[in-house]
Amino acid sequence: MSEGFDNGTSQFYGEPQKNNGNNGMAIASMVLGIVSIVVLCWRFPIGLICGIVSAILAIVLGIMHNKRNSKNGMAIAGIVCGIIGLVLAVILLALAALGLFAMGALLAGM
Repeated sequence: MSEGFDNGTSQFYGEPQKNNGNNGMAIASMVLGIVSIVVLCWRFPIGLICGIVSAILAIVLGIMHNKRNSKNGMAIAGIVCGIIGLVLAVILLALAALGLFAMGALLAGM
């Protein structure tokens, strides 16, 4: 009658995941990936540099964790957020360069 429950306490079937406490790199990867996206909204040159560095670190730490340990959702999230941060940084750099070229052309025409 009560499948999965025994006397009011929940019972999970299957083998529990092994947690050796080796999630430090995965957590750092996820945090740095999120920071890389958030920091890009900060002041332009400093935010861009910090965003690129934290995105690269997030990707590297996520890949290192996945190679050393089993794949972890936090490490994958860090890799994905790091890639998104790098793509946003490239877009911001392209827009800044386009703006500088447009301003140079505008000033040269005067």
